Amino acid sequence: QVQLVESGGGLVQAGGSLRLSCAASGSIFSIDVMNWYRQAPGKQRELVAGITSGGITNYADSVKGRFTISRDNAKNTVYLQMNSLKPEDTAIYYCQQVINRASYWGQGTQVTVSS
Repeated sequence: QVQLVESGGGLVQAGGSLRLSCAASGSIFSIDVMNWYRQAPGKQRELVAGITSGGITNYADSVKGRFTISRDNAKNTVYLQMNSLKPEDTAIYYCQQVINRASYWGQGTQVTVSS
C-alpha cells in the first residue's frame, strides 16, 4: 500500500514564504510525475506545479517566478517552495504522484495567506 503524507502548510502574512513537503511511503518501485494542486473555497482544483522524473518542471502562470517545485528521489519526496505569497494563494494544497503507474493523492494541507 502506498501512502502520501503532506506537511508544511499554515498561516502566513502576505509576502511571506512556506515550504510544503509530500513524502511517499510503501511498496514503491517507480515514481513518475509529481504534482501540486490547490483548491480554494468555491473553486475547482487547479494544477499549481509539476515535475517529471527527469526534472522537467511546469507552473501555473499565477505562480511563475514565486513558487519552485523540486524533488528528492532518494526520499520519494516532492517539495513546493512558495515565496511572495498572496491572499489569493489561500487554498488547500494537494500533492499527487504517479507511483507504480498509478495515481495517488495526499490528504491536503491548508495554506492561508492573510493580507
